[in-house]
Amino acid sequence: MNLKYRPLLAEFLGTAMFVFIGAGSVVANAVTNGGVTSLGIALAHGVGMSVLISSLMHYSGAHFNPAVSLGVFVAGKIDAKTLGRYVVAQLVGGIVGAALVRLLFNAASVRAVTVGAPRLSLTISFVQAIGLEALLTFFLVSAVFGTAISSHAPKIGGFGIGLAIFVSALVAGGLTGAALNPARAFGPALIAWTFHAQAVYWIGPAIGGAAAGLVWKLFLLPEKG
Repeated sequence: MNLKYRPLLAEFLGTAMFVFIGAGSVVANAVTNGGVTSLGIALAHGVGMSVLISSLMHYSGAHFNPAVSLGVFVAGKIDAKTLGRYVVAQLVGGIVGAALVRLLFNAASVRAVTVGAPRLSLTISFVQAIGLEALLTFFLVSAVFGTAISSHAPKIGGFGIGLAIFVSALVAGGLTGAALNPARAFGPALIAWTFHAQAVYWIGPAIGGAAAGLVWKLFLLPEKG
């Protein structure tokens, strides 16, 4: 394969597998009548992302999330062309991952949880949901900069980023689904053909990712990293 396409393949595969694991854990919870539990769903997302990042980081940086790519772009670490290509690869990966969930899991359970798409709780408003997704995406993208991008980053692979996803799922999983990732939300929503509150999962992560990129660029990144 042409070397220039390897980063895009990595972003596609990583996002597809992350959405499959994440959405699949939600469907598996329905299949087992709550046997996976909300803690298990949070672990599936966090540990799954840790493994995928550690496996594919050296090919593309292992963003697997348009909000992460946006933050890295704002910080000046990738150009606009790379940003666009990564986002396309991630969104296509998210769709494929969700399609695999629909293909491989019990159809009734898949329909019951809309292919594992994140949902808003009735106890939270639209604006509050955007705020939560934005704040937790800021936390996640900061973890990306602090553990993977900065030249001072500790050599811990995807462990810190996966922990950030796990903690975020514990905090907001029951309120917004803690997607923090437009590809994680869009893929299942498209396959289920239900787009309720989909804007939350684009606006919130975009704000949080861009804000994190700006803060790290201006104040926290070392001069040469």
